[in-house]
Amino acid sequence: MLHQRIENYWWHSRRRPNALLRALAAIYAVLMRLDQRQRARRAVTPPIPMISVGNITVGGSGKTPFVIWLAAELKKQGRNPVLLSRGDGANNQEPHLVTEYSRAREVGDEAVLLNRLSGCPVIAGRDRVAGARLAADHGDIVILDDGFQYRQLDRICDIVLVPKEGVGSGCLLPAGPLREPLSALARADLVVRSGSGDFTPLSGQREWSWSAKPALVRDWMRQDIVLLEATKPVHLVTGIARPGRVLHDLQGLGFEVAEFSRFADHHEYSVQDVALLLQTHKSVVTTAKDAVKLLPLWPPESPLWVLEQQAVAEDGLIEAITAAIRGETPL
Repeated sequence: MLHQRIENYWWHSRRRPNALLRALAAIYAVLMRLDQRQRARRAVTPPIPMISVGNITVGGSGKTPFVIWLAAELKKQGRNPVLLSRGDGANNQEPHLVTEYSRAREVGDEAVLLNRLSGCPVIAGRDRVAGARLAADHGDIVILDDGFQYRQLDRICDIVLVPKEGVGSGCLLPAGPLREPLSALARADLVVRSGSGDFTPLSGQREWSWSAKPALVRDWMRQDIVLLEATKPVHLVTGIARPGRVLHDLQGLGFEVAEFSRFADHHEYSVQDVALLLQTHKSVVTTAKDAVKLLPLWPPESPLWVLEQQAVAEDGLIEAITAAIRGETPL
């Protein structure tokens, strides 16, 4: 598929981008700088403090599980966080409070996932300035998901996630995966490298380590906990950025992936998609982000196995975030 070829080119190709892509990247750089300046000039202060969690690359940096982890840590400190999502995958300009009855096509897949797994109020909508005002009715601190480039809102702490693999070709869109040049990391209060393994630092500041490790595979069609054992081949289904990570995680748990259906990021599953997936007669395993879109279409008698993850943070990370919230320089 085209998007997979583009992703592979950005992240794995050792060739220098061709002249056309370099020219388009140069145009993008000019437009991006102008857009960022305009956003910053229009910035407003939200009614309650805001933490931004974002990235400088396109997709696949682990923002959603990090937001869920951060919300849980803040709740341990006695805070009442509200999560603010753009609602990718939905055409939803005005902000809405996400409920257990909200559908992904209405508020976005990430918003539904955040609501299901965080236990926090979630506001979804493209107008995140209005969303921040609404959030003040439901908590005392906002976590802005995917907010590094959304400079219309002032924040007390800016966290940027970068995959441990780095930034691919290191080029700006469309020649590479960068939304902004690496120099933009100087704007961040904390840089967090997400994923397992060693990494090469990209900024002049300390870079923290955080990962969401694969933990188990559970049937989300049942209320009780039923786990899938790695005894038979499975059919992996994903509609996320950089799906190779999920394949690697499943194999790391001992599963044999006999079939792999890959859809575009934020793919909206259909009844026809589900019918085709059920024809494989293998256990269908997917991600939590995909599961929230598949659940309304999935037959209740058929298991929907979901790869669940467990957050592992470097010692001192939450303390550094807390220090930044207080206005102190993180260690």
